[in-house]
Amino acid sequence: MTTDELLAHDRSGPTTGVPVVLIHAGVADRRMWDGLVPLLADEHDVVRVDLRGFGESTTRPSDGWSITADLLTTLDALGIARAHLVGASMGAGVAVEVALEHPGMVASLLLQAPGGSLIPRMTDDLRAFAVAENDALEAGDLDAAAQANVDHWLVGPGRSADAVPADVRALVHAMQKRAFELTGDWDEIEEAEPDPEPLDRLHELDVPTLVLTGGHDLTAVGEAAAAVLAGVRGARHEHWDDVAHLPALERPADVARLTKGWLASAS
Repeated sequence: MTTDELLAHDRSGPTTGVPVVLIHAGVADRRMWDGLVPLLADEHDVVRVDLRGFGESTTRPSDGWSITADLLTTLDALGIARAHLVGASMGAGVAVEVALEHPGMVASLLLQAPGGSLIPRMTDDLRAFAVAENDALEAGDLDAAAQANVDHWLVGPGRSADAVPADVRALVHAMQKRAFELTGDWDEIEEAEPDPEPLDRLHELDVPTLVLTGGHDLTAVGEAAAAVLAGVRGARHEHWDDVAHLPALERPADVARLTKGWLASAS
């Protein structure tokens, strides 16, 4: 990755202290943090990125590319040698992968609805989502595929769509559709997978870790959270009954308060 191919990013707040790096979910891009950044940047140096294939990070990869390597290259270019990592869903998996490969650069982990490489198995509700999304993609209906993500992840099983504001639903739909549009012809490109898997190495982590879960999230995410809490010594757990997979979009002010409190204790 050359300098002009770094992940799209922005940086806010005082450039003092240990930076806070926000890593978005696989159903979103860095816009998912819009409501959180102003509330954190009054006290913290906040960096957020678009992972490759999301938002404004549009560079087509070559075989063997790595999301984690992309992130590390970008942080290095920004002069960030150590950071607090805040990851949502897939982004939580990326944060854990960074902590495992480069433990000295991670000051703490805040894992919101851990997913991605941290999901232990295909549960029934995760399979139902995958079928809905795949059927829509095979039909060439990106809007329906994006809506499947809104329904299963943002709204969550057993909850009415009206429980989530319409503008938030529209944002997630737009972010996910953007990702489909960017990566629609990337199927033949091989992405490097961590080996061994992060789930098998959680006992190696020796970094303050907080896991946030929601009561309306998929069973698979609950199992991922349980695995992290069992595997990482001293990991703490916060559970909110009234949110699903993206608490930073549903309750940004509360996530900001939680994050600030966590950063103070972790530091």
